[in-house]
Amino acid sequence: MKREVFTWVAVLGISLLFFVFTGCAASAEAGAWTPSEILNEEYTFEELNPNEITTEWNDSYLFSGREAAQEELERLKQRSVEINETFRPEFKVLSGPSLLNYIETEKEFSRSFDVLYIYAYTGLNKNVNDQFFSSLLEDAQDLATEHGKSTSFATLKLTSLSTEEWEQLFSEEPGLEEYRPYFEAVYIRFAEHRPEDEIQAAYLADIENQRMKLQTEAFSKITNNVTRAGNITLESGEEYAVNSQSFYTLLSTDQSRENRKRCYDQRFYHLIDESDSMAALYSEKSRLDDLAAKELNYNDSYEACLYDLYLTDSQVDEMNSVFKERKDIFEGYNDFRKTKLGLETLKPYDLSLELTEEPGEEYTYVDALKGVQKSYAGMDPCFNDIFLEMATGNFIDVYPDPEYGKQPGGYCYELCALQAPALIFMNYNGLISDQKTLTHELGHGINFYLMGNSVDYLYCTGQIYEMEIPSTFNEELFVDYVVENSDRDTAVAVFAQHIGEYQNYFAFQPMITEFEWKAHQLCAENGNASGAELNALWTELFMEYGSDSIEYYAEDSATWTYINHIYLTNNYYTFNYAVSKAITLALFKQYKEDPETFNENYIVYLSAGTTLTPEEKLIKYFGIEINRQLFEDAMDVVELRIAQLEELEKDRNRPKFESATESMNVYSGSFWKVPVGE
Repeated sequence: MKREVFTWVAVLGISLLFFVFTGCAASAEAGAWTPSEILNEEYTFEELNPNEITTEWNDSYLFSGREAAQEELERLKQRSVEINETFRPEFKVLSGPSLLNYIETEKEFSRSFDVLYIYAYTGLNKNVNDQFFSSLLEDAQDLATEHGKSTSFATLKLTSLSTEEWEQLFSEEPGLEEYRPYFEAVYIRFAEHRPEDEIQAAYLADIENQRMKLQTEAFSKITNNVTRAGNITLESGEEYAVNSQSFYTLLSTDQSRENRKRCYDQRFYHLIDESDSMAALYSEKSRLDDLAAKELNYNDSYEACLYDLYLTDSQVDEMNSVFKERKDIFEGYNDFRKTKLGLETLKPYDLSLELTEEPGEEYTYVDALKGVQKSYAGMDPCFNDIFLEMATGNFIDVYPDPEYGKQPGGYCYELCALQAPALIFMNYNGLISDQKTLTHELGHGINFYLMGNSVDYLYCTGQIYEMEIPSTFNEELFVDYVVENSDRDTAVAVFAQHIGEYQNYFAFQPMITEFEWKAHQLCAENGNASGAELNALWTELFMEYGSDSIEYYAEDSATWTYINHIYLTNNYYTFNYAVSKAITLALFKQYKEDPETFNENYIVYLSAGTTLTPEEKLIKYFGIEINRQLFEDAMDVVELRIAQLEELEKDRNRPKFESATESMNVYSGSFWKVPVGE
């Protein structure tokens, strides 16, 4: 994912506040963060004050009200016209000073637009039925489209310049040197994938607008229709409404297998009923995706996606082959779950139940925050400083409200343009998985704040798999903390849930991307795809990636219908989770072996943004390459983690140690000392 001077992306955001944290002074130079010598000097770890915790967004720091946002929309429309009138003549005979002026003017326009866009998008996510925010978001998308058209002269010019012409511009204006990596990432490397003229650029802008609108429509349908499956009657006689939140809550907490089956069945067949409607929407999206890609000289949108990510199809193919070849590793975990639950066979509705003595124990939001904070104890103090500001400054919207139209799921929007903490969207229900989601999104937030206060705004982004590294790294920190500071029963429950997520990262997420690719092919061949066809495709791939020890339903599944990611304008999103998790496990091993050196490199890595390419950053700071060995090593870690889980559970009559880690160290040795890949 690249940040153009003016664009909107799936994860973005702005705030009008500016914060400087203790020990985290801002700098304009990449890599300027100087992590504290946390192992060699005293640092007072400020604990969270529960009385200061906030649980809702306060968007008044974006705009004082709806009228002010509407006024800003009109101002930006006029500003777009002025930019076109000012710079179009100058680009006919482009000079270095003119280019610098253009880039900096566009950058400021983008900052203002981001404020507007985040206000509209987050407002709509809070209530997908709010017509004001629906209209404002649509108007913002239209503004993005029209501005892209009116400034396409710049894109056409900058993607057509020769090496000699670029060097001439740099020599004319020394101030351009600061933007050299940006020009390389956004313009120079896309010389073969650019519009031919402004007519084609306008055509592409209209296609992008349609894709944005389809994404918004899909999210609304998922919230209002797809994930609302109707009511079931529980064994107790209680009527239970099955929606996006209640479905996972019941499957995670209800010990009654019959209740879990009723809930699962209700949604399973409801999704099938919704599949034709979502297939029609997806077919149109697929058509537009590939149409836009072909206009830019790619074979299809998959090739365009990989090029944008600096990845090759061979790297992804190697990853998928490793995960398919070694999927049997998870059979040990599935056997563990089956034995723990006392079942002869595992059904789909048995896979989420928490493996605690009393499933459904609620962890309060305050306790979850405290646990997350303590997991940062070995990290640079910047982690804690940023965490405190986010937890107490109205930057996290915590609780679900599906009846009022709050969208399901969780995400983090960056607020880099004004160097503020990020906005986090949650649907917190107090489950183990909710705690993991919280620390996951806080990992994004820390990354975004470090970038926003270290590099120029234009560099405050990254490829998707890069951006998922700090979030998945946070998950490892949290699980490590729980295992080291909990009794064996709690550690088993958290550990089991975490290994289940490995199965999600290394099987389910790559499978979603392969589904997208084959669904796009199906739509390209036939013009569209029916719900039944996409359900059959999903089921075929699910059998290929999934476990042989789980007894799935004979009917084709329509699980794909509610997965937000497949409707994003950022195509083929989910395999990035697998790439990032594999990198994270390699990083976490370095952290456990040498935390001081790791922290020094990690802070600089998180702060660098796109001043370096993804490959350059990984090699420079950690010596890591994205290849088959990386994914083999990741599966080795999974295998060892499952062995750890089995060791924790083994022989319940052994002495009860003060912590689960003590038990593991006695019986299986130090996990992170095992040389992965050897």
